[in-house]
Amino acid sequence: MSTEREVLLEVKDLHVTFGKGRKAFEAVRGVDFQVYKGETFGIVGESGSGKTTIGRAIMRIHSTSGGEILYKGERINGKISKELDRKVIQEIQMIFQDPMASLNERAKVDYIVSEGLRNMRHDLTEDQMQEKVAQALSDVGLLPEFASRFPHEFSGGQRQRIGIARALGMEPECIIADEPISALDVSIRAQVLNLLSNLQKKRGITYVFIAHDLSVMKYFTDRIAVVHKGKIVELAETKEVIEHAIHPYTKALLSAIPMPDPAYERTKELLVYDPDMHDYVNHPPKWVEARPGHFILANEDEVKKWV
Repeated sequence: MSTEREVLLEVKDLHVTFGKGRKAFEAVRGVDFQVYKGETFGIVGESGSGKTTIGRAIMRIHSTSGGEILYKGERINGKISKELDRKVIQEIQMIFQDPMASLNERAKVDYIVSEGLRNMRHDLTEDQMQEKVAQALSDVGLLPEFASRFPHEFSGGQRQRIGIARALGMEPECIIADEPISALDVSIRAQVLNLLSNLQKKRGITYVFIAHDLSVMKYFTDRIAVVHKGKIVELAETKEVIEHAIHPYTKALLSAIPMPDPAYERTKELLVYDPDMHDYVNHPPKWVEARPGHFILANEDEVKKWV
């Protein structure tokens, strides 16, 4: 990737640990990546891989046990000033996986969308607040009169649009989208992805897009980091990962993508990834640039065999 691009977000040797002592579990183990301004950076992996934990660590929902998270060059993990904390809350927002669970059922849409603004923007008048709520709803394709309704009155797709409007209300520069379409009907998923794409073009938003499905990443992201058990095992531009996957785990994820060819589907072989295939006790892996801009976690023997 070109070094001239502006780095908005940088994660360095990130560790996130839950519990203490014998019960301690390290969910994220030494993750490094950069997110460029205006791009969609994908983080993909199966359930339990640590991808959502990475997103929540960036949002300061989860504490980090090691490493650094830099936003516009400033460290935002650990103890930070109140001013920087307010800046992070306003400029980095999150869209959650389940629109049914992430919205307050007792609050009207007006309050849900404006809650962050009311806490952060004390300079706004009530009329200005209502104007921003109406604009956010309009941007996600919802009518202004929906502001007076409750979440249970909407479908799953509409609820997720409300969740997106809530994030947009803060006018963020970066949005962490944690599996934003996985809980939606298949017919609604494309609508939400198109909405996110259009909002990016209109507002110049940077996305960190988290998913377990590489087929979604294929159409929506610029670059992909593949995560397995808390470590990034492969990172490259999306087209490069899809067409020239190197790591066996990435190949297994790709083989699980259904193809619109019944004859091929009946005969194709699903690849199964076996972590025991690696001899990392005697030959530990390191981050290697296998192809230009294409990085994998592998030891020397694996690089010779795979590349």
